[in-house]
Amino acid sequence: MATLYTHQSKNITKTWLLMTAFFGLIIAIGFVMSVIFDNGGILIFAALFAIGTSMWSYWFSDKMVLKMTNAKEISRENLKDVYEIVDNLAITAGLPTPRIYVIDDRALNAFATGRNPEHGVIVFTRGLLERLNEEEIRGVAAHEMSHIGNRDILIGTVAVIFTSMIAIASRFMFFSGGSRDRGGLIMMIVGLALLIIAPLIATMLKLAISRKREFLADASAVMLTRYPEGLASALEKISTDARPVTTASNATAHLFIANPLKQKKITKMFMTHPPVEERIARLREMDEG
Repeated sequence: MATLYTHQSKNITKTWLLMTAFFGLIIAIGFVMSVIFDNGGILIFAALFAIGTSMWSYWFSDKMVLKMTNAKEISRENLKDVYEIVDNLAITAGLPTPRIYVIDDRALNAFATGRNPEHGVIVFTRGLLERLNEEEIRGVAAHEMSHIGNRDILIGTVAVIFTSMIAIASRFMFFSGGSRDRGGLIMMIVGLALLIIAPLIATMLKLAISRKREFLADASAVMLTRYPEGLASALEKISTDARPVTTASNATAHLFIANPLKQKKITKMFMTHPPVEERIARLREMDEG
C-alpha cells in the first residue's frame, strides 16, 4: 500500500539521474562542437554551462516556474479558509505548511512546486478556488500535499528548466549558424538536429517522472482526507472545464493536477497525465471499499 512517503528516496534518485543525463547531453554536444571547431574552449564552456544550469535549476527552478505561470503569493489574511484547509492537511501529513500562490485564471487547476517540503508551494487557479466547494478544494490540496511529501515536486520542477534550456540552446545554435562558412553550416545542422529532437527529449524527460505519480498522489490524498469523493468530484469538474490555463505551456503542463492545455487529440503514450476518468474510477472504488 502506497503511503505519503513511499517514493521519496526513489524520486530523489530520479532527480539526480535527470540532472546527470542533462549534464551528459550538454557535455556531449560541447565535445562534438569542440572537435569540429578544434577549440577546447567550447568544451569548457559547455561544462560550465551544464554545472551552472544544474545548480541553478536545483535552487531556483521553483521560482522560475512560479514566474512562468504568473502565480502570485496570497497572504493568510486574504485566503483564511484555504490556509486553514492546508494547515490541517500539513499537520496530518507531518509536513511544514506550504505557501499558497494563486494564478488569476478562470480555468480549474492546481500544482505544487518547491525543492523540498520546507520550501513547498501549492498553486491554485482563481477559478478553482471560486468554483469548487470546500471538500473538493481539500481533495485537490491533499493531492498536491502528497506530491510535496513524496518529493515529486523537485524532479517535476527541475524537468521544466532542463526542457526549456534544451529548447533555447537548439534555437540559438540553429539561428547562430547562418553564415555560409563550414563552421556556421555545421552549427546550423547541429542546431536543426536539436530542434527536431528537443521535443522528444522534453517528452521523455517528463515521462521519466512517470504518470504513476498521479495515481500515488490520489491514493495518498485519500489517506489524508479519508474522503475519496472530494477529490473525485474535483477531478470531474476540472476535466469537464473547457478552459485551458492561459499561462501553462508544454514545459509546465506535467506539473498540474490535470492537463492544463486541454488538447483534444493526444496519443496516450505521450500523455503527461493518466486519463482523468480512470483516476476518478479508482477513487470511487476506494469510496465503495
